Amino acid sequence: MVQVNAMGDACPIPVVKTIKAMNELQGAGEIEVLVDNEIAVQNLTKMAKEKQCAVKSCKLEDGKYQVIITVEGEGKVQETPVVCTPDARNNTVVVIASETMGEGDEDLGKLLMKGFIYALTQQESLPSTMLFYNGGAKLTCEDAPTLEDLKSLEAQGVEILTCGTCLNHYGLSEKLQVGSVTNMYVIAEKMTKASLLVKP
Repeated sequence: MVQVNAMGDACPIPVVKTIKAMNELQGAGEIEVLVDNEIAVQNLTKMAKEKQCAVKSCKLEDGKYQVIITVEGEGKVQETPVVCTPDARNNTVVVIASETMGEGDEDLGKLLMKGFIYALTQQESLPSTMLFYNGGAKLTCEDAPTLEDLKSLEAQGVEILTCGTCLNHYGLSEKLQVGSVTNMYVIAEKMTKASLLVKP
């Protein structure tokens, strides 16, 4: 049995470590992964099922979980993008309605917004969803200075949604680079069901 210690590792590191271990197996075998949170267990279970591997998990003690993945056959595991499941207990929704943050100087406002989105990537607890509408829709499209940080957030499980009507209005329908298109019904639903709304 191959052992992978992913205690203390943030997503997507436990999944990445496990895929590496799966690729290093000579033929069939079992991989034991140790993680410290339920979200990591969910992500590992999802990945294993996608690779058609048997998987089981259990809680060993507070803050310690064991995931056992059984790999059958041989050959390298096909690499796929790792998308993490956000922690549903933190239903925070960030609403971005403009390219700028605050009122006053426009260039300063754009700089502040870029800084705010970068700062989100560094938070211990990430939002579950980010909504972009009106001028904010420009931040998810080609040439936006925020794309790298938004793609990083998406890779960590944050849902990125941009208003389709807004994209059409600004002629950006073909230039969306991160997340997906949404509508006002979904935007209203996400906002009304959020445990916390953040609007910079």
